[in-house]
Amino acid sequence: MKITVIRIINAILRKRFKSDNNAVSNFTNVQQLRQIMPALLDGYLSEAEMPNSLLLLSPPPEHGSSLFDLDLEHAKKAVESKDKERFLQAARDADLSFPFAVKSFEPILGIEISETKTPKLYVLMRRVMTDAGLSTYAAKNHYKRERPFMVNNQKTCTPDQENILYKVGSFPSGHAAVGWAWSLVLIKLFPDKQEEILKRGHDFGESRVICNAHWYSDVEMGRVMGRAAVECLCVNSAFLSDLEEVKKEMAGA
Repeated sequence: MKITVIRIINAILRKRFKSDNNAVSNFTNVQQLRQIMPALLDGYLSEAEMPNSLLLLSPPPEHGSSLFDLDLEHAKKAVESKDKERFLQAARDADLSFPFAVKSFEPILGIEISETKTPKLYVLMRRVMTDAGLSTYAAKNHYKRERPFMVNNQKTCTPDQENILYKVGSFPSGHAAVGWAWSLVLIKLFPDKQEEILKRGHDFGESRVICNAHWYSDVEMGRVMGRAAVECLCVNSAFLSDLEEVKKEMAGA
């Protein structure tokens, strides 16, 4: 009986969330995204080259489905966790401002990623972030999915960002797309550190569940879009040219 009541309440919340035209903002290009990320660089991919998340992904799990029950289970574990250090790491992973955004990859790579020490890699990662993040917005804008903290009324790891999170649909996760895209690009540059890099990229996405900002399915599908973005980048001449320049920079470093 209790589970049924929860599902009814969640369905009402979802309907209200979708019907409120002011609740969620639509973002379709870099200029619009700069409303919430002013320092965002242009990516490599044109609108025609960008993978379309609305076409590539199935809809988010329906309330009452077994997949949504799995989302609820992961969210419950996250909010009940006593691992304070992992919660703090999730908060650090939530910050996509540069140079802070890539700091957690530096110990694995053994280099400093900065404008002064590795300027070509620094710009490449910023532009990849734009493409991977923007690839998620067709589905975000369409489904306008509510986030876990809006359903379970528990805190996130970034309370200062919650006003923005209310305005951006949850499905799929842009952070997960970015973290996975970064890892797929970095293993091209550091193939001997592939396992550690992929784990960091994976954990970067998991941080969104731990943060109570995204559902498990948001993160899973975010990684799908991160991979799709990198596949598109790998046939983009400007990206490939820059990647070669970064390889030379890494050899020098």
